[in-house]
Amino acid sequence: DDPPFQRYESILLKAFEGMPRFRAPSFDTDRQERIYELRSYESATEHKAGKKIDMFNNEEIALFEKLKFNAVFYGQVLAGSHMPNLMYMTTFQNMESHDEKWEEFRNDPDWIRMRDMEEYRNTVSKNTQYLLYPTSYSDF
Repeated sequence: DDPPFQRYESILLKAFEGMPRFRAPSFDTDRQERIYELRSYESATEHKAGKKIDMFNNEEIALFEKLKFNAVFYGQVLAGSHMPNLMYMTTFQNMESHDEKWEEFRNDPDWIRMRDMEEYRNTVSKNTQYLLYPTSYSDF
């Protein structure tokens, strides 16, 4: 017996107002080079999770657009094992591009200003990142 997975989990998401529709990325690089980054931000309370979602809707989605993070979706977890929580997926041509974009993000004046705003402090209690790669049968 060689199962295709160890376990699976189902999660129901509600799209953020700032990006209400799913967006499939398009790259001209080889599929095996592409990086898909799925991030999960858990919060200590519903209030703090709401503040982090506000941060995305009000400014952070626009910053990701400006820096060309090629977002697929942003969503609030409505049902899942880790709540309160939000998840989003960004895409990159390759690992080098991934690293460069995150370095730009960390040094961007708009991010630094947002990060330091009192209303957005301590909104994330756990950050989980998954780097994913497209399969031969993927629509991505």
